[in-house]
Amino acid sequence: MIVKVFIRRKLRQESAMDAFQLLKKLRHNAMNRRGYISGETLVSADDDCELIVISTWHRMEDWVSWKKSEERKTIDAQLEELQEGPTVYEPFVFSKYRLAAKAGFPEPL
Repeated sequence: MIVKVFIRRKLRQESAMDAFQLLKKLRHNAMNRRGYISGETLVSADDDCELIVISTWHRMEDWVSWKKSEERKTIDAQLEELQEGPTVYEPFVFSKYRLAAKAGFPEPL
């Protein structure tokens, strides 16, 4: 079941450029991981230091594997130092597939 993970970060003003370099590195490394589909970074229209990364994966297990990897943890720890607070992760799935799975239907191909 396809999952979209919304990753919220609030960067410190003085470290935004360094943070964006690390975000690019994270995405580049994620592209080589099993199940990665796409990613995009959105910046708040009201605050240049507030952003959301939307990361799309084939399965929740693929996302969890990437999130728990040492490779990702190392870069994420560097990012946390450049932020005003902790990163917030919110995984979502498409409602019709979630409901179908609960009703016992197989996932679509």
